[in-house]
Amino acid sequence: MKVLNGLSLTQNAIKVLEKRYLKKNEEGKIVETPHELFKRVARSVAAADLHYGKTEAEVSALESSFYEMTTSLDFLPNSPTLMSAGRRLGQLSACFVLPVDDSMESIFDAVKNAAIIHKSGGGTGFSFSRLRPNGDVVGSTKGVSSGPISFMTVFDTATEAVKQGGTRRGANMGLLRVDHPDIISFITCKDENTKLTNFNISVGLTEEFMNALSEDRQYDLLNPRTQKVTQRLKAKEVFDLIVTHAWKNGEPGIVFLDRVNESNPTPQIGLIESTNPCGEQPLLPYESCNLGSINLASHVTRDGEAQVDWQKLKDTAWKSVHFLDNVIDVNKYPLKKIEEMTKANRKIGLGVMGWADMLIQMNIPYNSGRAVELAEEVMGFIQAEGKKASSALAEERGVFENYEGSIYDGKLRVRNATVTTIAPTGTLSIISGCSSGIEPLFAVSYVRTVMEGTKLIEVNPHFEKVAKERGFWNRELMEKIAEKGTIKDFNEIPDDVKAVFVTAHDITPEDHIIMQAAFQKYVDNAVSKTVNFPHEATPKDVENVYLLAYKLGCKGLTVYRDGSREEQVLTTGKSKEKQQAADATHTQKIIPRKRPEVIKGSTRLMKTGCGNIYITINEDEKGHLFELFASMGKAGGCASSQSEALGRLISLALRSNIEPEAIISQLKGVRCHQPAWHSGGQIFSCSDAIAKALEKYHHVCDKGNGNGYKDASAIMFIGQCPECGGAVEHEGGCAVCHNCGFTKC
Repeated sequence: MKVLNGLSLTQNAIKVLEKRYLKKNEEGKIVETPHELFKRVARSVAAADLHYGKTEAEVSALESSFYEMTTSLDFLPNSPTLMSAGRRLGQLSACFVLPVDDSMESIFDAVKNAAIIHKSGGGTGFSFSRLRPNGDVVGSTKGVSSGPISFMTVFDTATEAVKQGGTRRGANMGLLRVDHPDIISFITCKDENTKLTNFNISVGLTEEFMNALSEDRQYDLLNPRTQKVTQRLKAKEVFDLIVTHAWKNGEPGIVFLDRVNESNPTPQIGLIESTNPCGEQPLLPYESCNLGSINLASHVTRDGEAQVDWQKLKDTAWKSVHFLDNVIDVNKYPLKKIEEMTKANRKIGLGVMGWADMLIQMNIPYNSGRAVELAEEVMGFIQAEGKKASSALAEERGVFENYEGSIYDGKLRVRNATVTTIAPTGTLSIISGCSSGIEPLFAVSYVRTVMEGTKLIEVNPHFEKVAKERGFWNRELMEKIAEKGTIKDFNEIPDDVKAVFVTAHDITPEDHIIMQAAFQKYVDNAVSKTVNFPHEATPKDVENVYLLAYKLGCKGLTVYRDGSREEQVLTTGKSKEKQQAADATHTQKIIPRKRPEVIKGSTRLMKTGCGNIYITINEDEKGHLFELFASMGKAGGCASSQSEALGRLISLALRSNIEPEAIISQLKGVRCHQPAWHSGGQIFSCSDAIAKALEKYHHVCDKGNGNGYKDASAIMFIGQCPECGGAVEHEGGCAVCHNCGFTKC
């Protein structure tokens, strides 16, 4: 832990802030401290009070209050607010939903608007349920429609183009109603992990479908253009297909659409048809939502037996609601329609992180009845206080514009149509040094890679404290735990400690659902959470959890079976028997391919701190990457010889059928003392330059070595971070690297 201007941050938090949040100049040099970041955010957000008659002195006091709340890490807003508040871009919302109606104009308006949103740092959700099915008549030409799946690829390609030029990944949610005629094609559209890589997909399950499932009968598919029945399907067969594909690679997720609309606060405005990319924020077309999370780990009393600090939690909830409502006013919206709809409903989403840490401090096992009771107490308290805070703002500032006809009309005057959401907190929890969202610990101890490839053992601070107090702390044990992440198999650790320090894979999938349902009882919107399954889980296990989620009142669900995407990608194009044979002979020597007499390729100049480096990449007659040469121009000495040596080793790897992505992930980001700028990006070292040249060439030829995945997003699918090569964890309905802070969403 490092203290900077009174701000206590872990080394990993500082690393993430420097890489993703702090302001940089045109040369890529950091020109802002963490202290200045929080000052910038507090000043920008507090300024909204000037619009409501507050004096400069009152706004200054509010700024100090917001600054104290965020620097103490009691609360953090979503990433776009931290990144952009008080800066030129000024787009502070994390998530948006755009309409896609059944016309070419609407479809391509949505593509254009999504690109604008992604450029501003937001994610988008779409329902494709209004589009006529594949093969249906097109009225203007009497031709044939290509259907929703075809148009999803257009959105995906546009997202990829924006992502390549931006600093924050564009993410999409694609949702299709279960009664759409193309539902089978939709369920199977991500069978290959190289397709629709910028989309999460979810099936919108209706009450009619769930009734048909329970009654083991058929249900109707409806053409959205005519509202006529096109076909009848057996609900159980469709449900089994959803379950099987979720078991295979985690997609599609499910959203209980009718349940979502039961709690739609403004039904007079329209039906909710989609959610944001991680599923926790159902939104009307053109709505955005501004999210933030209370760090529960810092709301535990320190005197005597650990308890929830209810007074502090109340104070934080009230200040957080005020903060998020202000964000709506200071936000610079990417589209006028979004600004109008957002300000008309003023939805905010106050959630939590550090839940596992709170339980650990109170010595409560995550998978216990007491933990479930406390979840309801804590979230019920935040919900109640959040509504009170919103009501107080309504008395001062007025109710939201669409209040008349809403579910609150005549019952409760509130400023915000929704107040609570539990969102993923991947990078926020790294900055705060706490556990993610309402997830269990992802590991008790793990290995983190720092500069120059140095490996550090990270140990949960609560576990370290207990281990030292109980007398079983030693470095060798921590290293062994880091290899496994869990402590359940270590006999030297007392059973009561094992019970409290459980990880995501130590508890049952049912325990995950029970916890999600407990929080959902007191959340206006929804809960983003991943239900983790062991690799050996069966499709029946997934089915049971889906049904339990429906029974317990969840609004949606994301599952991930450990290693499922690894298995799918690495065995592409091979039969099970061939894979088993390959496994059996993996100890045989690898013989590099021989070089043909003639080979083709290209040379790219890259600027480094040591001078220009010329990188030649060649491919064989089949278009597969074959070799790489690196020359430092006129330079000599160590830099030149090391570049030549790197080229030889990379060539040997390529000729031995090592996939380029594996090479790129090892070299990209390696830093030296003298970075440079090239083509609008920073080159950290000669190794980094070679990796980026290889990556650019690989994206063009896109053939790899003919036996593996094709792009950086596929690396992430198999559990490896595309930016630093670290482990990607599936949690909070998202994928996050705890090493560098990369997130899919």
